[in-house]
Amino acid sequence: MIVKRKDESALSTIAEDADDLLALRRVIKRGDMITGSTTRVLKRDRDYSRPDRGERVRITVTIMAEKISLDGTIERLRIGGAVHESNNDSVPHGTHHSMTVAAGDAITISKRVQRAGGRKGGWTRTEHRILKGGGGKGGNSTFILVAMDTADCGVALLRGTHLDVSPNIYSGRGGKRYKTSHSMEDFFGQAASAIDAVAKEAARGGGGQESRTVILFGPGNTKKRFANYIGGGQPRRGLPGYEIVVVEGIDSGGEDGIHVFAKSEAMREAISSSKLALVSEILDRIIGHAHKKVPRYAMGYEETLAAARMGAVDSLIFADGALQQYDDEQKVVDLLNMAEESGADVYGVDSSTDIGLRAAGLGGIVALLRYAVE
Repeated sequence: MIVKRKDESALSTIAEDADDLLALRRVIKRGDMITGSTTRVLKRDRDYSRPDRGERVRITVTIMAEKISLDGTIERLRIGGAVHESNNDSVPHGTHHSMTVAAGDAITISKRVQRAGGRKGGWTRTEHRILKGGGGKGGNSTFILVAMDTADCGVALLRGTHLDVSPNIYSGRGGKRYKTSHSMEDFFGQAASAIDAVAKEAARGGGGQESRTVILFGPGNTKKRFANYIGGGQPRRGLPGYEIVVVEGIDSGGEDGIHVFAKSEAMREAISSSKLALVSEILDRIIGHAHKKVPRYAMGYEETLAAARMGAVDSLIFADGALQQYDDEQKVVDLLNMAEESGADVYGVDSSTDIGLRAAGLGGIVALLRYAVE
């Protein structure tokens, strides 16, 4: 999330991925003023124009948020409300308009600052923490995962708990029965270019900070040959400035190898400081408490809400579909914010990893408690 303070009550934001859209959903409340660029169909009274058709134009409006909803399937945040300001005379004040926010869109959020009774309104510490990606330990550190085999190579970007897998790169090497001509030099060159491209893409979507840690794994010795290739010191083919970490124990290459690594013990050891490793450990502790019947966990909305009201939540994990899973989306958002305000670490996970699927299977919302709650 790229955040810039405009004044005491307003912040300009640019969401970089689905996690940032969820953060915006958690901080935007009814009554907030949202300014952004959107489109609206305007009907023109012209000769030979069809009365049932209009012209779609791009406008900049400020609306007072009334309805806020997140569609995790298509990764869109929809905000509806009355128009307060507009740069187009054809969009009068007081009319209603819906604004759709996707990754890469810039909006400005203004909150009312009140000083009644000596208390100050506006932005809270929790809301600032959510926007800065402070939900839980581990930060939003990024790693480039590379699953290298003689036949194919998988490259993925791990940012926080989200895994973005690129299409496989194939060497052209045939199987045991069919021999084909191929060049490992060309194959390694394509893989190195893909790593560099993923790092630059992460920088464009991450506030200018490139991911410089490459986790390299896969069957056999191909990964070691590739590590020597990109770390050989030759400017023509090397990747200067990258930290290369070779991990053993993963016997799959390509996209399959990426997913095997993401749920392995080797992942926790190699990148123990990452948010994904921390969430995986928390989820294992919750499942362990459940098997041993130790009442230091909560599953589902009702149990987690009761624990949050007592201030007993230490860590909370929710799947990306949890907001749509329950009838009232706002109730889930209020629960997440209540837990964060009480000092809990809140982690959102999605179906791009096995951990997200496990969390969804446990009711969409699970929590590790500070103490036993009957």
